[in-house]
Parts: sequence; C-alpha cells; structure tokens
Amino acid sequence: MTELPLDLDGGPASEPGPGAALVPGWLGLEQQAWIVGQFRNWAAGPVPIRAAKVRGHEMSVRTVCLGWHWQPYKYTRAATDVNGARVLPFPEWLVRLGRRALQATGHTDAEVQAYTPDTALVNYYDDAARMGMHQDKDERSLAPVVSLSIGDTSTFRFGNTENRGKPYTDLLLRSGDLFVFGGASRLAYHGITRIHPHTAPEGCGLATGRINLTLRMTGLTD
Repeated sequence: MTELPLDLDGGPASEPGPGAALVPGWLGLEQQAWIVGQFRNWAAGPVPIRAAKVRGHEMSVRTVCLGWHWQPYKYTRAATDVNGARVLPFPEWLVRLGRRALQATGHTDAEVQAYTPDTALVNYYDDAARMGMHQDKDERSLAPVVSLSIGDTSTFRFGNTENRGKPYTDLLLRSGDLFVFGGASRLAYHGITRIHPHTAPEGCGLATGRINLTLRMTGLTD
C-alpha cells in the first residue's frame, strides 16, 4: 500500500475549548498501522529521530520532522542541531489528511481548502516521557494544529492562552483519536502529563509507547 486509505469516521466530536475539537477513533486500525510504518521510515533518516534540547535540557520525547525541522525555538530546512541534513519533504497525503481533519471538526469549506500544512512534528513517547505545558507559537501562521495519536493512551492537559496553570482540562487521547485546535484556542498551553502503558490496541502497528503527529502551517518560505 503506497497511500493512506481515507475511509475515516470516528465517534461524535466534543469541544474542550473554543476552536478545539476531539474526535475519538477517527483513524481506524488499518490507517494507524500504515502511519506507523511511515514513521519507522522517517525515523531512520536522513535526519534520525532525536530528543531536542530545550535550554540545555534534553526532552524525554523524541522527535522526527517533515517539511521543516523544528528546533527550539525556530524552524529550519536543515537539521543544524543534529547532522546538518535536510529533512524529508512534507508528503502530499498528509496535506489531504489535514484537510479531512478540519472537515471532520466542523470547519468551513473555505477553511478546509486553505489549509495546507507544510510541517509535521512526529513525537514518540515511551512510558516515562512527558511534555511540559507550552504554546505552539514558533509558526508565523495561526492556522489550526492537527494532532493524531497512535499507540498507548496519554493524559493530555489542554489549558488556557494566558498561562500554564488553571483553568485546564485533562483529556484521554487514545489510539486513533484526532484533536484539532485553532481559533481562540490556537495558542492555548497544552502538554502530556502521563502515558498509560499497555493500552495500545492490537493491530495499531505499535506494541508499546505512543506516536503523536502534529500538522502545522508554518507560514514560512524558503
């Protein structure tokens, strides 16, 4: 199979915040396993998966990037903080998937057609990995962020746009779940407080840990 099958469905969407939507089980097991296979190819290089350093401290999450390489706090075409190689191009099927995600979360036809993500941060979490509360603000564009989860369930903390503290909502993101945040929630603080081991469904392609794909529009040009 050379293309992700897009027979997508999922359960009813919920809205944890203005401009945010969670669609449980949006990716089926076939789609999840296919994406995991792609992830393994991405992680092998030309820029291998790595733990980025933030203010001198290595993150517990390991990341591989597509389209643009993210390093704190900027995007570059070449991974100057790893091996200097240019990252893999952003695949067209992920553009189509991003548009389907916006369509599934109630965006207008104009918003869907205008959405052209050009980078993906693909994170791998083992049992001990966490992600501190942060804003996705290294992009020039404030187009929605599309987040897809595969593997073990995580506790996702979705907060406010002013600070890392309350109010926030803790959500369980399970394998196959879609989470989109834009509009008034685009700069909401968010993070991962826990990975729940041994919760990955059989057939998702991942025996342990969690993969999270976030699709973004950087607003950058070469």
